[in-house]
Amino acid sequence: MTRKWLVLSIAVSVLIALDQLTKYWVSETILYGQKIPVIDGFLYLTYHHNPGAAWGILEGRFGFFVVVTLLAMAMFIYLAKDINYRHKKFYSIGVTLLIAGTIGNFIDRILYRYVIDFIDVYIVTYDFPIFNIADMCLTVGVVLLGIDLLIFDFKRGEVRG
Repeated sequence: MTRKWLVLSIAVSVLIALDQLTKYWVSETILYGQKIPVIDGFLYLTYHHNPGAAWGILEGRFGFFVVVTLLAMAMFIYLAKDINYRHKKFYSIGVTLLIAGTIGNFIDRILYRYVIDFIDVYIVTYDFPIFNIADMCLTVGVVLLGIDLLIFDFKRGEVRG
């Protein structure tokens, strides 16, 4: 196993463990639907089940989520061949986060048929949809991959077609 695959494997494993441990802790210590203030008026821990995708869309489409997740994982693993943590930091970290986030939420879907969410943020008066560590990995991963593709590919002279 080359160094990049070892780093990728360790990073993904740590992130999945963090995601699963926090979900387990929440499910064992907080009542479903209970809202515990961390920073009153801004950040709460709220135990929630999400049987859909972001914002609960496509609820009850378990088969669809399995297929989409497997296709996404295949694509992310394909992208992982170009990981280079030294010279393509944003790309490499982005792909790593995408793999970890996808697996973290997939574990929930397979075990429970829903995803455990618990991070509840209010932005001014807007109650942002409740999310978890895997969702954070996915969001940050997409942003980093986008920054790499839009900015750094050009600087590296890797602009495609």
